[in-house]
Amino acid sequence: MRQLVLASKNAGKIAELERLLGKYAANIKVLGLNDFPDMPEVIESGKSLSENAWLKAKQISNFSTMPTLADDSGLFIDALDGQPGIYSSRWAGYEGNDSRQKDQLNISKALSELANIPVGNRGAQFKTIVAFYKPNSDGSFIEHEQLGVLSGQISQRAIGEFGFGYDPIFIPDGFKETLAQLAPGVKDEVSHRALALRAIAPFLLDHL
Repeated sequence: MRQLVLASKNAGKIAELERLLGKYAANIKVLGLNDFPDMPEVIESGKSLSENAWLKAKQISNFSTMPTLADDSGLFIDALDGQPGIYSSRWAGYEGNDSRQKDQLNISKALSELANIPVGNRGAQFKTIVAFYKPNSDGSFIEHEQLGVLSGQISQRAIGEFGFGYDPIFIPDGFKETLAQLAPGVKDEVSHRALALRAIAPFLLDHL
């Protein structure tokens, strides 16, 4: 079976990406970073989602010597001039390893920043870049990226038990519920990651 390293330790993200890959690029065994305990930490020093995704894809592929898929995602809030953007995962400054606590702090910061912004002016976009990098035995490499964008609104309070990150405060266009209220199968049809993975899946199948 073909194998692919997924550049993440986030349990929620790994589960979501595994579901999506299983749907759009079946017969691929996915390995997470937990399968490589000696993997060095990648410093996300890029100035865009694309730069950060490629930093992860290339460094992890070089370490593992395996094809790697990395993503970098962000929440871009219109009323905050696109913040938190590429800093979404660490916006509130949490430096621990508890992803749930980090999510709660980031959500609290977003709601606080938007406290005086009325309904109708709370537009936002979830964006993700997925980057695929595969080294070849002759020293050459294959690389490809795709963008996924989901537009919506920021709710006035966190609602829902599914998902991760900012899902409890993001209402996608065309829905009344937040992403965290949508069943995983529904979210997998509309999310920014789903759009990006759906687009890159044929390339993965052709080049793994």
